[in-house]
Amino acid sequence: MKVLLLSAYDADSHKRWRRGLVKAIPDWQWTVLTLPPRYFSWRIRGNSLSWGRGEAAQTLRGPWDLIVATSMTDLTALRGLVPQIASVPTAVYFHENQFAYPVSGDAYASVEPQLLNIYTALAGDLLLFNSDYNRRTLLEGASELLKRFPDFVPPGLCAEIDRKSRILPVPLEESVFVEPEGRAEKPTFIWNHRWEYDKGPDILLAALRRFTQHKRPFTLHLVGQQFRRQPSEFAQIRKLLQKHGALGAWGYQLQSTDYRRLLRQSHAVLSTARHDFQGLAVLEAVAAGCQPLVPDSLAYPEWFGRIGYHFPEDVESCAANLSRAMLKCAERLEKGESLKVPDVSELRWSSLAAEYRELLDRLASGGAPGPRPA
Repeated sequence: MKVLLLSAYDADSHKRWRRGLVKAIPDWQWTVLTLPPRYFSWRIRGNSLSWGRGEAAQTLRGPWDLIVATSMTDLTALRGLVPQIASVPTAVYFHENQFAYPVSGDAYASVEPQLLNIYTALAGDLLLFNSDYNRRTLLEGASELLKRFPDFVPPGLCAEIDRKSRILPVPLEESVFVEPEGRAEKPTFIWNHRWEYDKGPDILLAALRRFTQHKRPFTLHLVGQQFRRQPSEFAQIRKLLQKHGALGAWGYQLQSTDYRRLLRQSHAVLSTARHDFQGLAVLEAVAAGCQPLVPDSLAYPEWFGRIGYHFPEDVESCAANLSRAMLKCAERLEKGESLKVPDVSELRWSSLAAEYRELLDRLASGGAPGPRPA
C-alpha cells in the first residue's frame, strides 16, 4: 500500500505521532511531506500553495492508495491545485481544533482558521481525533460559528462531520513505560508543557505563591518547549523557587534521557493548562509513575476519570485548588503513603497500532469506517 502522509504544521506532537505511525506499520510504503511549525497564519492557509505549486507537486501527483493528513492541511485547496489526489481516500488526524484555543490579548481575530477546520473535516473521508474533548469542542464550535452566518449555510454539516469521526489517541512510545528509579526524598513536582500563555503560567505562579506559604520543602522541575518570547510569569516563578530553595531542572531538556530521568524521579506532574486536547506531556509522566495533579476538565477525565482539581474561570480559585492538591500530595509522601497513579498502559503503540491499521486499511479498501461508538 502506497501512503502519502502530510504534516502541514509539523510541531513536536505532530512529528512524534507521524513517526510513530510509520514505525508501527512498516510494511506500507510511506512518503512523508512536512512543513515547519512557524508562521502559523501563513502556514495553515499557504500549505496548499507550498506543496501544490512547489517542489512537492510532482510527488503529490503520484499514484496513492491512501492519504493521511493532519488537520492543519488545507485539504480542499490542495485537492483543487492537485486534482490527481481528489479521489484518493483521505484520513484527517486532528491533534487540535481552532475552536477551543484560548484567545490571547494580542491574537489577530479571524474566523479563517476555524473555517479551514470545517472545510478540511468535510473534505476528509475519515476523521480521527486524539480525544473526545477535541471532537466535541470542534463540533460545538463549528455549530456556533455556522449559526452566525447570514444565509446559504447548508444544513447537516456538523452531523456529517460527526458521522465520519472516530477517537484514536496519539499513542505513547514503549520507552516511556519504565520502572521508577528511586524517587526524590522530598516532594518533587514536574511541570512539563510549552512555555506559552495557554498552558497557564499565571495559574502556576499563583499556586506556588500559596503553596510556599506552608513552608514545606519541595522541588519543582519546570521543563518543556521554550520560545523566544515567553510570558513574564516564568521569570517570576524562577525567582520564587530560588527564594525557597525549590528550583529543580529549568528549561528545555536537550537529551531525552535527562527528561525521562526527571519524570522517573518526580512524584507528581502538574498541569495548569487552559486547553489540552490530549495531554501527552502529562500522560508520559503518568506512564513514568507520576501522580497527575491536573484540571478536572479538558481531555483529562477521559484518561483519569474525575480525579483532577476543580478548574473554575478565575485564576486565584484555580491556584487555590491546585495548591491544596499539591499539599495533599506532600502530606501523603511525608506519611510514607503511596500516591495514586492511573494505569495508562492501554495508550501505548503496541495496544493501538492494530486499530490504526484496521481503520486506515478499511478506508483505503473503499469500506466505510463503521459506526462510531457511543
